[in-house]
Amino acid sequence: MTTERALVSVVDDESVRESLPDLIRIFGCDVRAFSSADKFLDSEWVSRTNCLIRDVAMPGMSGPELEEELIRRGDRIPVVFITAHKDENDRIPLMQNCAVACLFKPFSDVALQETLDRVFA
Repeated sequence: MTTERALVSVVDDESVRESLPDLIRIFGCDVRAFSSADKFLDSEWVSRTNCLIRDVAMPGMSGPELEEELIRRGDRIPVVFITAHKDENDRIPLMQNCAVACLFKPFSDVALQETLDRVFA
């Protein structure tokens, strides 16, 4: 059994990026936070990321565009999308590739923990 903690990367241009890492650490994971998709893609952390939590709508490259770029590069990272747009019809296309969940803001601590438990089960 490995003692290495799972790495969750958070890509969000809003306050979620500042508040979410503390909660994820409580759940027992390591965390890296990025203010844009480009900063994440340019980092050394892409290949080390075990789960990516990212906002759907961001300036520059959107969450779905980031997912497409990761797939193009061959990086199949489990994804949790987060969005303030509460339209179930938007959730369906998001879940077609590597996404394991789409959480609507504001989401509960329990919802996030259950989602991460599914990713790392």
